[in-house]
Amino acid sequence: MASFSEIILTWYASYGRDLPWRRTTDPYAIWLSEIILQQTRIAQGTAYWERFMERFPDVGSLAAASEDEVLRLWQGLGYYSRARNLHAAARQIVAQGGFPSTLEGIRALKGVGDYTAAAIGSFAFGLPAAVVDGNVYRVLSRVYGIDTPVGTTEAKKRFTALAQSLLPADRPGDFNQAMMDFGATLCTPQNPACLTCPLREECIALQTGRTAELPVRKAGPGIKERHFVYVYLRVDGMTAIHRRGPGDIWQGLWEPYLIENDVIPAPASVIPDPAPVIPDLFRNLPPLRTGVRHQLTHQTIYADFYVCEPGFRPPLPEDFIWIPESALSDYALPRLVQILLKEVINLSVN
Repeated sequence: MASFSEIILTWYASYGRDLPWRRTTDPYAIWLSEIILQQTRIAQGTAYWERFMERFPDVGSLAAASEDEVLRLWQGLGYYSRARNLHAAARQIVAQGGFPSTLEGIRALKGVGDYTAAAIGSFAFGLPAAVVDGNVYRVLSRVYGIDTPVGTTEAKKRFTALAQSLLPADRPGDFNQAMMDFGATLCTPQNPACLTCPLREECIALQTGRTAELPVRKAGPGIKERHFVYVYLRVDGMTAIHRRGPGDIWQGLWEPYLIENDVIPAPASVIPDPAPVIPDLFRNLPPLRTGVRHQLTHQTIYADFYVCEPGFRPPLPEDFIWIPESALSDYALPRLVQILLKEVINLSVN
């Protein structure tokens, strides 16, 4: 009888996905794909990978770029810490004279964890390291009937040890790719293709009617709600923006004047004073748009948009800069701010 690994590799030979970074063993191209695909669907991530490879064909060109340039190219992918870590790691690689070829060296790169190190190591260098991501957790928990809650330390140890024991030493990269594809396209979270699954006879979850129950997930953090009021300042074709600081979402990205409140201000006449900076300037502004819902992984933001054209440059905090409105595309902006800018453009056109 064929082993688990043999079945998975045979399936992969017929049904594995043809992805551009799988056609190379260049560790830079593979590393770039792994960072982009964290928290990103392949369909979306592929286009970004292609753009990055065109603009930064090697690690040296990425390291030489400014952080702003990297963030602009990343714009729209979210989780911007990935882009900052990518840039920092590129500079690490250049400083040490080349891409590391050991698991320890890869793991030492900024933004690289155990999964990413195993993926890069096995794909680029043939290192015998099993990857364990959500797809792998799902396949192994169902086939072997494991109900240890995913997201716990115990689960990480148990699933990593099991995946490592199944890893064929002569084809670690192919096996890791096969496991990810198997979970992503066949053993899916909902409506898995159990009837055509080559592991159906061995799958404990299928035999016991527990496919929908496995894997068991650890309860995640609750969703936090936040309320933003953005005011777009416009004076003689110029606008004011500032860079968001550390310790919060969208670190390093640029945005207009922001008032964050516990509740969404209803009528414009009761917008709380942004004192002591510009205490009276925003009173009685008509809203451009209100109640825009923007969903992040652990936060829901409700935003109101306003445009203010005072005819003079009001005093602002020192971190604000005035730029031509036409230059806004040169700055990396959160997706929510891009929505605001579309509204502003529509207002100008109308």
